[in-house]
Amino acid sequence: MRLQSFLMLLAVLLGSYLAILTPFTHYMNRKPYEEKLGVIPRAEVLQIVSGDQKQFLAASIITKVIMYYGSLFEKDSTKFSVPPDYPAISRAIHAALKIDPYNMDGYYFAQAVLAWDVGKVDIANSLLDYGMRYRTWDWYLPFFAGFNHAYFLKDYAAAAEYYRRAGELSGSDLFKRLAGRYMQESGRTDLAIAYLFAMEKGEKNPAIRKTYQIRLSAFRDVRRIEVARDKYLEATGTFPVSVELLVQNDFLSPPPVDPYGGRYYFEPDGKVTTTSKFAFAPRKSSGESNEGRGKN
Repeated sequence: MRLQSFLMLLAVLLGSYLAILTPFTHYMNRKPYEEKLGVIPRAEVLQIVSGDQKQFLAASIITKVIMYYGSLFEKDSTKFSVPPDYPAISRAIHAALKIDPYNMDGYYFAQAVLAWDVGKVDIANSLLDYGMRYRTWDWYLPFFAGFNHAYFLKDYAAAAEYYRRAGELSGSDLFKRLAGRYMQESGRTDLAIAYLFAMEKGEKNPAIRKTYQIRLSAFRDVRRIEVARDKYLEATGTFPVSVELLVQNDFLSPPPVDPYGGRYYFEPDGKVTTTSKFAFAPRKSSGESNEGRGKN
């Protein structure tokens, strides 16, 4: 009798699971990736009906997100064909990781996109802290969190603690050196380069690896400009008024090129930045382009 009740409950759960998953999967398979990701059932519902298929379901959702993002990015090396639906991406990643908190791709993708492209560092950090409770062996998660606190939030005490944890898990002194060398404002560009280099080498997904390679190229040019700026200051006693001035006076060669399509410039305090803000601008529609030309 107990076995019969269990089998009936299992049948109900499986039926509910298929009732939710099958239409969603069918819809997602047929719709163009350029459209928005849409709405998926609440994670609490998926947790109940997924049974022992939690890992498969979470992996399927994250794979859809990665394929969607990659399809937009790969269409053009300098522009998105349409703006990515970042809120839907965030919701999908959160749901997938709630179903399966051990899925590493979800945390890595969230770090690559939410922290950098969307600027939602707090959301990325909350996911990383959540993941550390489960992936207790994974040194990448505290490594990500340490970088976020140092580079984006300038919370060097928290960053040092995350780097310490990453060092303990990895058995490497790299993170201790990072904590000691880069926990000051003057080292933030070097910190970004070290982080992006490590991420680019370890990333297996081509679309995400491309984002790291492009960002790494941009920050290496930032570092070249910083070195040229300091040499100009030492030689003349004044800060250069523009990056172009450094090029014209042979302090910077070849001229830096922002891979995001922007222009490097100096802020009033001498900091190097770019008009692109290290992010791709969405491609304008033909109507927007024509309207813009008409106003000129």
